Amino acid sequence: MAIEFKPSPSLPPPSNAVGPVAWVRKNFFSSPLNIFLTFFSFYILYLLIPPALEWAVFDATWEGTSKAACTAGGACWAFIRVRFDQFMYGLYPATEYWRVNVAAILLVVLVGMFAIKAINKLLLSIAIIVVYPIIAYFLFAGGVLGLEVVETSLWGGLFLTMLLGIIGIVASFPLGIILALGRQSKMPVAKSVCVIFIETIRAVPLITILFMASVMIPLFLPDGMNFNKLLRVLIGITLFSAAYMAEVIRGGLQAIPKGQYEAADAMGLTYWQSMILVILPQALKLVIPGIVNTFIGLFKDTTLVYIVGMFDFLGIIQMANHDANWLGTTTEGYAFAGFVYWAICFGMSRYSMAVERKLDTGHKRN
Repeated sequence: MAIEFKPSPSLPPPSNAVGPVAWVRKNFFSSPLNIFLTFFSFYILYLLIPPALEWAVFDATWEGTSKAACTAGGACWAFIRVRFDQFMYGLYPATEYWRVNVAAILLVVLVGMFAIKAINKLLLSIAIIVVYPIIAYFLFAGGVLGLEVVETSLWGGLFLTMLLGIIGIVASFPLGIILALGRQSKMPVAKSVCVIFIETIRAVPLITILFMASVMIPLFLPDGMNFNKLLRVLIGITLFSAAYMAEVIRGGLQAIPKGQYEAADAMGLTYWQSMILVILPQALKLVIPGIVNTFIGLFKDTTLVYIVGMFDFLGIIQMANHDANWLGTTTEGYAFAGFVYWAICFGMSRYSMAVERKLDTGHKRN
């Protein structure tokens, strides 16, 4: 007589092993040290959050035309509201704000089109890197199609900060790749030039390069010849960022196993084919955190252009703080600037994490 074995019904896990209660116990109360740190952290938050909310929200003043209207004892956000357009556009003519807005919307639409699978990504990339900058420049500067000419000395605020950051990032990335490849080149001249450039740029602070670009370079130019200050600053920022980017990418190249180079050679690929199709895609994927870290540092370093007479986002806030009608609003201005920089940099960081997850090939260490 055959005996039939019936599988026993699976028992549910204990109620204290799953769910939010288990998560809280595991992360906050798993040991005496964790219990102490949890309560200590809650105590610190109790000391900081209520006063911060009281100053920033409950006792804040949101309406007014001068500092005299801020009598509640909290933050004077009326300063931000009144000066908001200036913080965004600098000294750009108010009647021409639409040109900056159109260029920004166009860029967002073009970048968003990457999510559409049916679109040719190569053509879209060429449109963003080559065609869009030309359109944006004529929108910003004017002088064509009846647009009013706006001198670059009037460009400022968050508009100028984003302009410096985006152009610096886009231009320094390919230049950094070329420098990294050149530093690993077997040609002595190319390698020496790249090494000297990278080490020289990394040996001096950015403010020195900006001073050289804005003050010293015009002294060596022939009479009557002068480059736009914005262009000189952009070149300086790009070269500075490219030197750091080159070292990040070189680290990725060194992490690629020798077998990948040998496999590319065995397939009969030329140097540039092997780099573009085999080596660089793997190297860049490995150093995404370092690349984004360099981008974030570059974006924050754009605040130094205030030293050479350009009113970026932070610079225009500092200038507004000297207005006699708003004396004493320095804290509000810096708090607003800090929040904006945090939001942009945090967004860049989260996007890089999403790219890492998308490109993950299962080689992470557990």
